[in-house]
Amino acid sequence: MDRQRLLSIGECMVEMAPVEGGLYRSAFAGDTFNTAWYARELLPAGFHVDYASGVGNDPLSEALIGFMHEAGIGVSGVRVVPNARIGLYMIQLADNGERSFVYWRDTSAARQLAGDPALLRRTIERAGFIHFSGITLAILSPSDRELLLSELRRAKAAGATISFDPNIRPQLWESRQAMKEACEAAARASTLVLPGLDEEKAHFGIGDQKEAIDRYRALGLEAIVLKKGGEGAIVWQKGTTTPISAAPAPRIVDTTAAGDSFDGALLAHLMRGEALDRAARKASIVAAEVIGQRGALVKISMRVSANQR
Repeated sequence: MDRQRLLSIGECMVEMAPVEGGLYRSAFAGDTFNTAWYARELLPAGFHVDYASGVGNDPLSEALIGFMHEAGIGVSGVRVVPNARIGLYMIQLADNGERSFVYWRDTSAARQLAGDPALLRRTIERAGFIHFSGITLAILSPSDRELLLSELRRAKAAGATISFDPNIRPQLWESRQAMKEACEAAARASTLVLPGLDEEKAHFGIGDQKEAIDRYRALGLEAIVLKKGGEGAIVWQKGTTTPISAAPAPRIVDTTAAGDSFDGALLAHLMRGEALDRAARKASIVAAEVIGQRGALVKISMRVSANQR
């Protein structure tokens, strides 16, 4: 197990993002991939970031693998599924920068990312930090979902730091009960959970931030970072609760990847030995920068990069 290696698990898709004039620009993105990309941007040489997923053997899948290589993200855990393709989604933006999505992913190769159990185990065993999300679980069959969670429990027992962002997309799940049970099982398999307060209220009947934190404490979490959007975050660890103010955002253009970039920056700083509250403060600065630009993957300015050191 390598404590300087982060593995992120999930789905990377073709992103169609709006630009000026009603046109769309294509790129590659996906929640856990975005997290991996931002972590890689913020980690120095000597640290490694890998991605575990499924792709096809079509030209778009080959282009995605090339993009990962160029970004410095390892692809040894990416499973090639013959005659499959990667998914696609389109971002729709409101005037306030809030976004909604339309997806084409029913036959996405990432749905079969756990189809080679030996590859999945080898990939997970290498990493000291592992990140996954509710979307990762939702796209899998129930049997593959349990296989992934079993491997994550095994890695946690071996000492890996397991990070879980529930990132709820109800339409991906076969039922609300399956969603609730899987997310609770994922939290139990993790050491760090990164939920959003709005999602906790909307999908789990949570009334306030204390209730949200108590829910995850009851599931055995060692650390919780409750994200509250423009109101910052709450860090809970070892019985101590620390409020984290949101970093000022000069403008809000596109909130796509706000949470993903926060996760990536947080994990990058944890890997570098930062305390959780300090890592969360630095992560909020990255998220504020990201929402000022269009698209999921944006370059971090020199000013923000300097602040992250």
